[in-house]
Amino acid sequence: MSYDENQHRDPRPRPSRRGLVAVVAGAALLVGGAGGWLVWQTDGSGGGSAPTGSATSAGKPGGSKAPSPSAAQSGSKPVTPPASSPAPSPSKKTGPLAGKVVVVDPGHNPGNFSHTREINRQVDIGTNRKECDTTGTATAAGYREADFTLDVSRRLRTLLEEQGAQVEFTQDGDRPFGPCIDERARFGNEAGADAVVSVHADGSAVGNRGFHVILPDRVKAGAADTSKIVGPSRELGERIAGRFLRATGSSPSNYVGDGTGLDVRKDLGGLNLSTVPKVFIECGNMRDPEDVALLTSPSWRQKAAQGLADGISSYLQR
Repeated sequence: MSYDENQHRDPRPRPSRRGLVAVVAGAALLVGGAGGWLVWQTDGSGGGSAPTGSATSAGKPGGSKAPSPSAAQSGSKPVTPPASSPAPSPSKKTGPLAGKVVVVDPGHNPGNFSHTREINRQVDIGTNRKECDTTGTATAAGYREADFTLDVSRRLRTLLEEQGAQVEFTQDGDRPFGPCIDERARFGNEAGADAVVSVHADGSAVGNRGFHVILPDRVKAGAADTSKIVGPSRELGERIAGRFLRATGSSPSNYVGDGTGLDVRKDLGGLNLSTVPKVFIECGNMRDPEDVALLTSPSWRQKAAQGLADGISSYLQR
């Protein structure tokens, strides 16, 4: 099927140069290709912003009213107001990511299958117009990409929140369909996100294996202007790619990115319309049996979430 951020790559295998010749734990991953080189920084240095708290609703102090003037004038003994209950302290998130906002965008929506007319509506992505959303792909046995992305995203949320991050979802299976790709981008922008990650799985040909991270290209057209996010998005993507490899043991794509695990695109509305650092990740190919064995494994999905969390954390603490 066709693919923008929701439509997957050309299923025809392409020659690729293998990368990632060595993994150095705790330092960097060196990715070699016949056409060049890339070093993935895997460990951030320095700390994040000072922790900030999210205030809960605080109760007002209680107590009896003061005695009436008539009672005081008659010589009656004043009534002592009962001690007020202390107002609850605002809850504060602690951890290395306290004060950071991460938007997680689970690709597609399980309800899209029942709302094809709505998701086929065209929306403006700056460079042109695309479908609001698509159903996403699925394995031959019917395990849907939309279910995979929600599962990995929820695991990722737990890991990030344990580090003190504020995590927002574009959708959590809590709406009939969508949101559209332009709304997904707007969600991260309005949240003032420090990082946005859109979670996907590809639908390519059998034999095409591995993960790849999609980075925004430089685009300035209509409402799209990625000039300020190209650099930070690349750093976010490189860190995620390195940590994802280390956590899952999966190889970078053998059909996209020439073995680097990175792909730059300018046809994706979710990236074109973003004003904050954002990347997509295709965690594997749902049409290849070997990748499917990983994608359908709960333990592997936990590793995938861990790799994403590690990459995001490394980026935010750089």
